[in-house]
Amino acid sequence: MSSKHHHATDETLMRYAAGTLAAGPAIVVEAHLAGCPACRARIATYEAVGGALLEEIEPTQLSETAFNDVLAMIDAEEEPAQSPQSRKPVEIEGVRLPDALGGCDIGRWRWIGPGMRMSRVGVPHDPDANLILLKIAPGRALPDHGHAGTEFTYVVAGAFTDRFGTFRPGDMAEMDEDVEHQPVVDRDGDCICLAAMEGQMRFKGFIGRMLQPIFGI
Repeated sequence: MSSKHHHATDETLMRYAAGTLAAGPAIVVEAHLAGCPACRARIATYEAVGGALLEEIEPTQLSETAFNDVLAMIDAEEEPAQSPQSRKPVEIEGVRLPDALGGCDIGRWRWIGPGMRMSRVGVPHDPDANLILLKIAPGRALPDHGHAGTEFTYVVAGAFTDRFGTFRPGDMAEMDEDVEHQPVVDRDGDCICLAAMEGQMRFKGFIGRMLQPIFGI
């Protein structure tokens, strides 16, 4: 049984297994999967179902050069594999980040409000991916907000609580356009989260409207 209390939804895991989840959310899901055997088992089930469905599809005739074309594409994209021992840990100012961020461009922390810092994460294979790291001080609350699309959040360190419960390291939250919430960080220490957005966050109140252009999300 998984020690995590909050997981990715079935829909998200199916999209991840099918390769149709956008780059930013896929990285958040990958970070969660690394420490969640329950979700990895669900992924394996969806992949097995997908494989069975593919076997039932009528085959189509491929061109004579199809096989060589695929090999050429693989050769063009292939990079030397790194062993786990030689892989450089992903960090920001000494804080260990999920391996899912390997190869990403981690920006420096920048101030976005009292007790709040943000780091932009650049995704090489998708420059338009809306992926960020948030660092919120103990006892601080993000402004009350909703979402124009789905927000995917993975807790790297610390913990926060909202009306859906307490989210701790390894947990994942998904909030869609029907959800409004105000996460409050526990008083034991900073909370660091990895978040990806499909759409924009909609902040409420004066302070929230001040933060909207700073977040740019």
